[in-house]
Amino acid sequence: MPDSASSGRGPLPDGVVTKVAAGTVAEVTTRFRQILDAKGVTVFAVIDQAAAARAAGLNLRDTVLVIFGNPAAGTPVMAAAPLAALDLPLKLLIWDDTATTRIAYYSPESITERHRLHPETAAALSVIHPLTDTLTAP
Repeated sequence: MPDSASSGRGPLPDGVVTKVAAGTVAEVTTRFRQILDAKGVTVFAVIDQAAAARAAGLNLRDTVLVIFGNPAAGTPVMAAAPLAALDLPLKLLIWDDTATTRIAYYSPESITERHRLHPETAAALSVIHPLTDTLTAP
């Protein structure tokens, strides 16, 4: 079930969309990677931020950042607006929020607005909405 600031789907004022995902952080991460692999989307990195915290002697709730994208979709965006590379490739944050797994990402609409992209140029970024919607189902 989607969640943004505890009330409905959509970007928060800073352009972040949050949703509740079905499963643990590890399960959601695995499922998301499988979805990306099946669609031929490149996974550039999976950063286990909780493991990095443990390595530094600190505690952090289960938190994983998946960095992914499709160069065929992202390159035209970065060619049109070089600073868009600060937002690309796309990123999905997956974390444990007191036994509820949440996911969050910058909305393509906020990326489009932030970099003043032509909507047609940025249209391919909207794939993140249906990709993440699949994580909300049990």
